[in-house]
Amino acid sequence: MKKQLGELTFKLAGWKYHVEPNVLENKQVIIGFEHTSMMDAILSLALFQIYDIKIHTLIKKELFKGPMKPILEKIGGIAVDRNSNKDIVSQMVELFESNDQFNLVIAPEATRAKNEEERRPIRTGFWHIAKAAGVPIVFMYANSTTKQGGIFGKIYPSDLDHDLAEIKRLYKENTGLDIVIPVAKSIT
Repeated sequence: MKKQLGELTFKLAGWKYHVEPNVLENKQVIIGFEHTSMMDAILSLALFQIYDIKIHTLIKKELFKGPMKPILEKIGGIAVDRNSNKDIVSQMVELFESNDQFNLVIAPEATRAKNEEERRPIRTGFWHIAKAAGVPIVFMYANSTTKQGGIFGKIYPSDLDHDLAEIKRLYKENTGLDIVIPVAKSIT
């Protein structure tokens, strides 16, 4: 039933999806571009339902109050305390190590700009988490111009600057999306 609901969501939105076979693993950081509207999040959740992928995502702990807490937990939300003495990378590595299957989904900060003037270089926390946990970075996309989305590839993190250039190239080549990548000094 979840699969049918996910497929119906895509149909009603007028979008198409595609997932490259053999890309997904038991443990990975899944990054998504572009993230310009709430519809991107809805379509992402629908895609995960279609493929029966249990996901987790980082959400600031302040939102885990009242009636929102069980909803956020149900969709795989992980409460993050940005003021904690323990950094987020270490927290995520512990979760990867303590689970046989773990899919961490991140829309890197600075991906939500609606126009060219608002776009900033993406933040690279996703890379640091994947590198420290020894898991691949899997590429998810939502192209609002073509109304297509899906999962198309992955890399295993090795060198930050090289990997960011490769991510930019692969997104442009496979989806037509142009990601703003940090230059000189990496942003975490």
